Amino acid sequence: MSVVLGYDESPGARRALQVAIEVAAAYGEPLVLVYGAAAPGVTGDEYAAHHEAVREAGHSALGHAVRVAGEAGVRTTVEIIDQRPAQALIDAAARHHGRVIVVGTWGESPVRGALLGSTPHKLLHLSSVPVLCVPAAES
Repeated sequence: MSVVLGYDESPGARRALQVAIEVAAAYGEPLVLVYGAAAPGVTGDEYAAHHEAVREAGHSALGHAVRVAGEAGVRTTVEIIDQRPAQALIDAAARHHGRVIVVGTWGESPVRGALLGSTPHKLLHLSSVPVLCVPAAES
């Protein structure tokens, strides 16, 4: 079993990292850090031009998360997947026997999530693994 985290250094993802570390530590399980690297809304030549920059951003973001988890004594696995974030997380959870998928939110409304297809919204409807949505700011 593992805890799967979608991480991109957004405010919601930073807080979700802390929660995911707590959950992984509580269960004594590894943390699988996932970055969906498919550039949204681009195709063809434009996709190729953005692809490497998106993957590099993923390496940078996940490097930070690995350091924070390591300082907390949590083992990590890193995956940069050439898919959109929701599908990348679902697939990683299947491969790593995910107990839960943890994602951050940043205050978007349910209507906006439904219209724009936010990752948490998609996961809540598509994932067979429980999804823990962590708000960016503590209440």
